[in-house]
Amino acid sequence: MRKKVILAVAFGFCLFGCASQMYGPFYRQATSGPEYITSVHWDLLNLPGPERPIPVAVYRFRDQTGQYKPPTTASNFSTAVTQGATSILIKALEDSGWFIPVERENLSDLLQERKLILQTSQQYEDEALKESSLKMLQPLVYAGVIFTGGIIGYDSNIVTGGLGLRYFGAGGSGQYRVDRVSVYLRAISVKNGAILKTVQATKVILSQQIGGGIFRFVRLNRLLEAEVGVACNEPVEMAVQEAIEKAVYDMIVEGVKMGLWKPKDPEAFKAIVDRYEQERKAALKRFMEKEKEFWGEG
Repeated sequence: MRKKVILAVAFGFCLFGCASQMYGPFYRQATSGPEYITSVHWDLLNLPGPERPIPVAVYRFRDQTGQYKPPTTASNFSTAVTQGATSILIKALEDSGWFIPVERENLSDLLQERKLILQTSQQYEDEALKESSLKMLQPLVYAGVIFTGGIIGYDSNIVTGGLGLRYFGAGGSGQYRVDRVSVYLRAISVKNGAILKTVQATKVILSQQIGGGIFRFVRLNRLLEAEVGVACNEPVEMAVQEAIEKAVYDMIVEGVKMGLWKPKDPEAFKAIVDRYEQERKAALKRFMEKEKEFWGEG
Protein backbone atom coordinates (compact mmCIF):
# COMPACT_ATOMS: atom_id res chain seq x y z
CA MET A 1 0.00 0.00 0.00
CA ARG A 2 2.81 2.41 0.84
CA LYS A 3 4.44 1.81 -2.54
CA LYS A 4 1.18 2.57 -4.33
CA VAL A 5 0.79 5.81 -2.43
CA ILE A 6 4.34 6.81 -3.27
CA LEU A 7 3.80 6.00 -6.95
CA ALA A 8 0.54 7.98 -7.02
CA VAL A 9 2.22 11.00 -5.42
CA ALA A 10 5.16 10.76 -7.82
CA PHE A 11 2.80 10.53 -10.77
CA GLY A 12 0.92 13.60 -9.55
CA PHE A 13 4.14 15.57 -9.23
CA CYS A 14 5.13 14.54 -12.77
CA LEU A 15 1.83 15.82 -14.13
CA PHE A 16 2.21 19.05 -12.19
CA GLY A 17 5.71 19.51 -13.60
CA CYS A 18 4.49 18.92 -17.14
CA ALA A 19 1.68 21.43 -16.66
CA SER A 20 4.11 24.04 -15.35
CA GLN A 21 6.36 23.47 -18.36
CA MET A 22 3.44 24.08 -20.71
CA TYR A 23 2.89 27.50 -19.17
CA GLY A 24 6.60 28.25 -19.00
CA PRO A 25 6.88 30.17 -22.32
CA PHE A 26 4.27 32.70 -21.19
CA TYR A 27 6.29 33.93 -18.20
CA ARG A 28 8.81 36.20 -19.88
CA GLN A 29 10.25 39.61 -19.29
CA ALA A 30 9.30 42.62 -21.38
CA THR A 31 11.23 42.90 -24.62
CA SER A 32 12.01 45.77 -26.95
CA GLY A 33 10.09 45.58 -30.20
CA PRO A 34 7.78 42.78 -31.30
CA GLU A 35 8.09 39.37 -29.69
CA TYR A 36 8.08 37.65 -33.08
CA ILE A 37 9.55 39.22 -36.22
CA THR A 38 7.80 37.94 -39.33
CA SER A 39 9.18 37.66 -42.84
CA VAL A 40 6.95 40.57 -43.91
CA HIS A 41 8.59 42.78 -41.29
CA TRP A 42 12.06 41.80 -42.52
CA ASP A 43 11.06 42.52 -46.13
CA LEU A 44 9.84 45.97 -45.08
CA LEU A 45 13.06 46.74 -43.22
CA ASN A 46 15.29 45.49 -46.05
CA LEU A 47 13.65 47.49 -48.83
CA PRO A 48 16.10 49.59 -50.89
CA GLY A 49 16.00 53.20 -49.77
CA PRO A 50 14.07 55.99 -51.53
CA GLU A 51 15.52 58.87 -53.46
CA ARG A 52 14.06 61.16 -50.78
CA PRO A 53 11.79 60.27 -47.83
CA ILE A 54 8.24 61.57 -48.29
CA PRO A 55 6.36 63.37 -45.48
CA VAL A 56 3.00 61.64 -45.03
CA ALA A 57 0.08 62.13 -42.65
CA VAL A 58 -2.12 59.53 -40.96
CA TYR A 59 -5.27 60.92 -39.36
CA ARG A 60 -7.04 57.65 -38.63
CA PHE A 61 -6.71 53.98 -39.46
CA ARG A 62 -9.18 52.16 -37.28
CA ASP A 63 -11.30 49.10 -36.85
CA GLN A 64 -14.27 49.30 -39.20
CA THR A 65 -15.58 45.79 -38.58
CA GLY A 66 -17.52 46.60 -35.40
CA GLN A 67 -17.10 43.01 -34.24
CA TYR A 68 -16.70 41.87 -30.65
CA LYS A 69 -15.03 38.81 -29.24
CA PRO A 70 -17.33 35.79 -29.06
CA PRO A 71 -18.64 35.27 -25.50
CA THR A 72 -17.41 32.24 -23.62
CA THR A 73 -19.13 32.17 -20.24
CA ALA A 74 -20.52 35.70 -19.85
CA SER A 75 -21.15 38.86 -21.83
CA ASN A 76 -18.00 40.18 -23.47
CA PHE A 77 -17.79 43.65 -24.99
CA SER A 78 -14.12 43.52 -25.98
CA THR A 79 -13.47 44.16 -29.65
CA ALA A 80 -12.26 41.35 -31.87
CA VAL A 81 -9.32 43.35 -33.26
CA THR A 82 -7.04 46.01 -31.85
CA GLN A 83 -8.11 49.65 -31.71
CA GLY A 84 -4.53 50.89 -32.10
CA ALA A 85 -4.18 50.29 -35.82
CA THR A 86 -3.21 53.95 -36.39
CA SER A 87 -0.12 53.55 -34.24
CA ILE A 88 0.76 50.29 -35.99
CA LEU A 89 0.51 51.98 -39.40
CA ILE A 90 2.67 54.92 -38.31
CA LYS A 91 5.31 52.51 -37.00
CA ALA A 92 5.28 50.54 -40.26
CA LEU A 93 5.68 53.74 -42.32
CA GLU A 94 8.56 54.80 -40.12
CA ASP A 95 10.29 51.40 -40.25
CA SER A 96 10.14 51.29 -44.04
CA GLY A 97 12.44 54.32 -44.34
CA TRP A 98 10.42 55.61 -47.29
CA PHE A 99 8.18 58.00 -45.39
CA ILE A 100 8.39 60.65 -42.68
CA PRO A 101 5.13 60.40 -40.67
CA VAL A 102 3.93 63.72 -39.25
CA GLU A 103 1.72 63.98 -36.19
CA ARG A 104 -1.93 64.33 -37.09
CA GLU A 105 -3.80 61.96 -34.79
CA ASN A 106 -3.17 64.24 -31.79
CA LEU A 107 -2.87 67.45 -33.74
CA SER A 108 -5.02 69.42 -31.29
CA ASP A 109 -2.63 68.56 -28.44
CA LEU A 110 0.34 69.65 -30.52
CA LEU A 111 -1.26 72.96 -31.48
CA GLN A 112 -2.33 73.60 -27.89
CA GLU A 113 1.22 73.11 -26.63
CA ARG A 114 2.63 75.45 -29.29
CA LYS A 115 0.02 78.04 -28.36
CA LEU A 116 0.96 77.70 -24.70
CA ILE A 117 4.61 78.39 -25.49
CA LEU A 118 3.72 81.55 -27.42
CA GLN A 119 1.37 82.80 -24.70
CA THR A 120 3.99 82.22 -22.00
CA SER A 121 6.66 84.10 -23.94
CA GLN A 122 4.28 87.02 -24.53
CA GLN A 123 3.08 87.16 -20.93
CA TYR A 124 6.51 87.65 -19.39
CA GLU A 125 8.54 90.64 -20.55
CA ASP A 126 11.68 88.67 -21.04
CA GLU A 127 13.42 89.15 -24.36
CA ALA A 128 15.59 86.09 -23.91
CA LEU A 129 12.48 83.95 -23.28
CA LYS A 130 10.75 85.34 -26.36
CA GLU A 131 13.78 84.76 -28.54
CA SER A 132 14.25 81.18 -27.34
CA SER A 133 10.50 80.44 -27.84
CA LEU A 134 10.53 81.75 -31.39
CA LYS A 135 13.62 79.69 -32.20
CA MET A 136 12.05 76.56 -30.73
CA LEU A 137 8.78 76.89 -32.68
CA GLN A 138 9.69 76.00 -36.22
CA PRO A 139 7.06 75.75 -38.97
CA LEU A 140 5.10 72.52 -38.93
CA VAL A 141 6.00 69.98 -41.58
CA TYR A 142 3.14 69.51 -44.01
CA ALA A 143 2.45 66.27 -45.83
CA GLY A 144 1.95 65.82 -49.53
CA VAL A 145 0.24 62.42 -49.11
CA ILE A 146 -2.38 61.22 -46.63
CA PHE A 147 -2.62 57.53 -45.79
CA THR A 148 -6.00 56.31 -44.64
CA GLY A 149 -8.14 53.19 -44.67
CA GLY A 150 -8.82 50.70 -41.94
CA ILE A 151 -9.44 47.14 -40.84
CA ILE A 152 -12.42 46.30 -43.00
CA GLY A 153 -12.98 42.64 -42.26
CA TYR A 154 -12.58 40.04 -39.53
CA ASP A 155 -14.05 36.66 -40.40
CA SER A 156 -13.98 34.01 -37.70
CA ASN A 157 -14.39 30.26 -38.07
CA ILE A 158 -13.70 30.23 -41.79
CA VAL A 159 -12.46 26.68 -41.48
CA THR A 160 -12.84 24.48 -38.41
CA GLY A 161 -12.04 20.84 -37.92
CA GLY A 162 -10.53 18.23 -35.71
CA LEU A 163 -9.55 14.62 -35.26
CA GLY A 164 -9.74 12.29 -32.28
CA LEU A 165 -9.18 8.69 -31.40
CA ARG A 166 -9.94 6.80 -28.19
CA TYR A 167 -9.53 3.14 -27.42
CA PHE A 168 -10.38 1.49 -24.11
CA GLY A 169 -10.52 4.86 -22.35
CA ALA A 170 -7.18 6.15 -23.70
CA GLY A 171 -6.65 8.46 -26.64
CA GLY A 172 -6.19 11.98 -27.87
CA SER A 173 -7.77 14.64 -30.04
CA GLY A 174 -6.88 17.77 -31.95
CA GLN A 175 -8.88 20.77 -33.14
CA TYR A 176 -8.12 23.81 -35.25
CA ARG A 177 -9.84 27.02 -36.31
CA VAL A 178 -8.97 29.52 -39.02
CA ASP A 179 -9.86 33.24 -38.87
CA ARG A 180 -8.98 36.01 -41.32
CA VAL A 181 -8.37 39.74 -41.03
CA SER A 182 -8.37 42.15 -44.00
CA VAL A 183 -7.06 45.70 -44.21
CA TYR A 184 -7.32 48.40 -46.88
CA LEU A 185 -4.76 51.17 -47.30
CA ARG A 186 -5.09 54.07 -49.71
CA ALA A 187 -2.87 57.03 -50.55
CA ILE A 188 -4.53 60.41 -51.16
CA SER A 189 -2.89 63.39 -52.82
CA VAL A 190 -3.14 66.54 -50.71
CA LYS A 191 -2.67 68.68 -53.82
CA ASN A 192 -5.88 67.70 -55.59
CA GLY A 193 -7.56 65.09 -53.35
CA ALA A 194 -7.16 62.30 -55.88
CA ILE A 195 -6.81 58.73 -54.63
CA LEU A 196 -3.40 57.71 -55.88
CA LYS A 197 -3.53 54.00 -55.05
CA THR A 198 -5.47 51.52 -52.95
CA VAL A 199 -4.03 48.19 -51.76
CA GLN A 200 -5.49 45.31 -49.80
CA ALA A 201 -3.78 42.78 -47.54
CA THR A 202 -5.16 39.77 -45.68
CA LYS A 203 -3.74 37.60 -42.92
CA VAL A 204 -4.94 34.18 -41.79
CA ILE A 205 -5.10 33.61 -38.02
CA LEU A 206 -4.67 30.01 -36.89
CA SER A 207 -5.77 28.55 -33.55
CA GLN A 208 -5.17 24.92 -32.66
CA GLN A 209 -5.53 22.66 -29.66
CA ILE A 210 -4.30 19.15 -28.96
CA GLY A 211 -4.91 16.98 -25.95
CA GLY A 212 -4.90 13.46 -24.67
CA GLY A 213 -6.06 11.52 -21.70
CA ILE A 214 -6.70 8.19 -20.13
CA PHE A 215 -9.71 6.99 -18.13
CA ARG A 216 -9.50 3.39 -16.99
CA PHE A 217 -10.21 1.10 -14.07
CA VAL A 218 -6.85 -0.48 -13.30
CA ARG A 219 -8.30 -2.57 -10.49
CA LEU A 220 -11.57 -3.01 -8.73
CA ASN A 221 -12.52 0.36 -7.22
CA ARG A 222 -9.25 1.79 -8.56
CA LEU A 223 -9.75 4.42 -11.26
CA LEU A 224 -6.90 5.98 -13.23
CA GLU A 225 -7.63 9.33 -14.89
CA ALA A 226 -5.09 11.66 -16.49
CA GLU A 227 -5.35 14.48 -19.01
CA VAL A 228 -2.87 16.68 -20.84
CA GLY A 229 -3.35 19.32 -23.50
CA VAL A 230 -2.11 22.54 -24.98
CA ALA A 231 -3.69 25.25 -27.12
CA CYS A 232 -1.94 27.74 -29.39
CA ASN A 233 -3.71 30.91 -30.56
CA GLU A 234 -2.01 33.32 -32.92
CA PRO A 235 -2.29 36.84 -31.46
CA VAL A 236 -4.79 38.95 -33.40
CA GLU A 237 -2.77 42.12 -32.77
CA MET A 238 0.31 40.61 -34.41
CA ALA A 239 -1.79 39.39 -37.33
CA VAL A 240 -3.14 42.92 -37.81
CA GLN A 241 0.40 44.29 -37.62
CA GLU A 242 1.62 41.85 -40.27
CA ALA A 243 -1.29 42.69 -42.57
CA ILE A 244 -0.64 46.44 -42.22
CA GLU A 245 3.08 45.98 -42.86
CA LYS A 246 2.25 43.96 -45.96
CA ALA A 247 -0.08 46.74 -47.14
CA VAL A 248 2.68 49.34 -46.65
CA TYR A 249 5.13 47.11 -48.54
CA ASP A 250 2.69 46.71 -51.43
CA MET A 251 1.97 50.45 -51.44
CA ILE A 252 5.67 51.24 -51.79
CA VAL A 253 6.09 48.82 -54.69
CA GLU A 254 2.92 49.99 -56.43
CA GLY A 255 3.99 53.62 -55.98
CA VAL A 256 7.33 52.91 -57.60
CA LYS A 257 5.62 51.16 -60.51
CA MET A 258 3.29 54.15 -61.00
CA GLY A 259 6.05 56.72 -60.61
CA LEU A 260 4.62 58.26 -57.41
CA TRP A 261 7.99 57.96 -55.65
CA LYS A 262 11.42 56.90 -56.81
CA PRO A 263 14.00 54.52 -55.30
CA LYS A 264 17.55 55.61 -54.76
CA ASP A 265 18.82 52.61 -56.73
CA PRO A 266 16.34 51.67 -59.49
CA GLU A 267 18.34 48.61 -60.51
CA ALA A 268 18.28 47.14 -57.00
CA PHE A 269 14.56 47.81 -56.71
CA LYS A 270 13.82 46.00 -59.97
CA ALA A 271 14.29 42.64 -58.22
CA ILE A 272 11.74 43.70 -55.59
CA VAL A 273 9.20 44.52 -58.31
CA ASP A 274 9.80 41.19 -60.07
CA ARG A 275 9.26 39.23 -56.87
CA TYR A 276 6.14 41.24 -56.13
CA GLU A 277 4.71 40.43 -59.56
CA GLN A 278 5.44 36.74 -59.06
CA GLU A 279 3.60 36.79 -55.73
CA ARG A 280 0.59 38.44 -57.33
CA LYS A 281 0.52 35.88 -60.14
CA ALA A 282 0.80 33.00 -57.65
CA ALA A 283 -2.03 34.47 -55.55
CA LEU A 284 -4.22 34.88 -58.63
CA LYS A 285 -3.49 31.29 -59.66
CA ARG A 286 -4.47 29.97 -56.23
CA PHE A 287 -7.66 32.01 -56.36
CA MET A 288 -8.60 30.61 -59.79
CA GLU A 289 -7.91 27.05 -58.62
CA LYS A 290 -10.18 27.54 -55.61
CA GLU A 291 -12.88 28.97 -57.86
CA LYS A 292 -12.69 25.96 -60.16
CA GLU A 293 -12.76 23.58 -57.21
CA PHE A 294 -15.82 25.31 -55.75
CA TRP A 295 -17.82 25.92 -58.94
CA GLY A 296 -16.49 23.09 -61.08
CA GLU A 297 -14.86 23.21 -64.46
CA GLY A 298 -17.91 24.82 -65.99
